Amino acid sequence: MERLVGKFCKIVTKEPGESRASVVTGILEDVDYKDGFILVDSEQGLGCLRISTVVAIKPGKRRPEHKIKKDEEAAVGIGTLIVFIAMVLVAAVAASVVMQTGETLQQRAYAVGKQTIRDVSSGIRIIGVTGYTDPDKTVMEYLAIAVTPRAGSYDIDLNKTLLYVMYNNFTVLGLNYQDNDVVASSVNQSGIFHTLNMTNITATEYGVIAIHDADGSIDNSYGLQTSDQAVLLVNLTDALSETNGLLPGEQLNGKLVPEIGAAGIFTVSAPNAFKYRVEEL
Repeated sequence: MERLVGKFCKIVTKEPGESRASVVTGILEDVDYKDGFILVDSEQGLGCLRISTVVAIKPGKRRPEHKIKKDEEAAVGIGTLIVFIAMVLVAAVAASVVMQTGETLQQRAYAVGKQTIRDVSSGIRIIGVTGYTDPDKTVMEYLAIAVTPRAGSYDIDLNKTLLYVMYNNFTVLGLNYQDNDVVASSVNQSGIFHTLNMTNITATEYGVIAIHDADGSIDNSYGLQTSDQAVLLVNLTDALSETNGLLPGEQLNGKLVPEIGAAGIFTVSAPNAFKYRVEEL
């Protein structure tokens, strides 16, 4: 066996008590007669066999290793490539949808936030409400509502501001900007209730008198700006046609609603007896 050391051999072994023999192929590395072993470097690694179990040993040829030919080189299959491209396209579409959705939500949130801030910060504030009775002091014929924008408010367009009056019925009044007889730039010497011709104010409109209008916005464009003050005149005789006005001891609810911003709400309670023609309500 010394002559076979370093050669590729085929070794047949049979353990005592076994009926079948085993075959081991590999390079014979060493023979140890003293201890009774041989060293074999096989495909399973370096191992030893007892000499007493060796039935036969003969040199052989190592099987040539299988080499990959040029036409057998690994390549990505067309199916895998299609799946990969589909995954890339799906990911691109999903990313585009997410980006568009995020941009839409951002724009919507900005618009909603801006509108909310405008609605919260803007609005009309009711300064006071005054009534004017008939000569016999039996019924309140006219109503004067002093208004001004809230602090930090956007400009209020009186032409787009509605006055809701609730008594026995529900009446909606607006400014008839085409009728110059229902708008005045200042109060004359006779007082607020004699500045406009109240008979020109119908049951569905109110008149406007500018009290503080430095830039003339109320008179020119019916715009109520910061620090401006105005008085809205209501003809209760026409608005409350069933009673021809507000009777003593009665209550009138009103709401002044601008195009943007918070509404100005007021409640008028007439005294049980009118002492003067002009009554603070």
